[in-house]
Amino acid sequence: MAAEDQPEPDDAVGTDDEETAAAKLFGEWDVTDIEYSDPSTERYITVTPVAHTMGRHAGKQFQKSEVSIVERLTNRLMQTEENTGKKQQALQIVRDAFESVHAQTDENPIQVLVEAVENAAPREETVRLKYGGISVPKAVDVAPQRRVDQSLKFIAEGVQSASFKTSTDAADALATQLIGAADYDVQAYAINQKEEKERVAAAAR
Repeated sequence: MAAEDQPEPDDAVGTDDEETAAAKLFGEWDVTDIEYSDPSTERYITVTPVAHTMGRHAGKQFQKSEVSIVERLTNRLMQTEENTGKKQQALQIVRDAFESVHAQTDENPIQVLVEAVENAAPREETVRLKYGGISVPKAVDVAPQRRVDQSLKFIAEGVQSASFKTSTDAADALATQLIGAADYDVQAYAINQKEEKERVAAAAR
């Protein structure tokens, strides 16, 4: 074979690199250069350009932390009577909310989501201990993975309470919750719930 007929390996490698670099969530949002301010939850907040993994992690214990935080938020939004099992509808709500967040803040909505999750994650909670038939509340530290779980739960509950049987669209409610939590606005439902949980824990020390 002539030298000019042989393929150039450098071109093939460069093409793969370009495809990898071009992968974006929903085809719009860059998942690289996301900054984390909380080192304890960083390993449990995974960001990938894939928003729907078809439940391939469902049968594996503790694998949920490897699922994209965007998909985990989407799954949380499905845990209501109206959205149960409607993954595509929940994904559309998240997509529309991200566009609204970008329009209002001019920031990458994935970065806003990460900041919201970090801010809304409670550091302490209470458990019930029994001493001779008497139930006594005791403050305990929250594990990092549970902190992320609780944060997503608070955000989803805030969206549900703000949009159910109201004129507020679910996407707008989600955008408001994310922006409020990212700014640590105590009026946001997720931040309010976190503060309440930590206040109760402080009283039980």
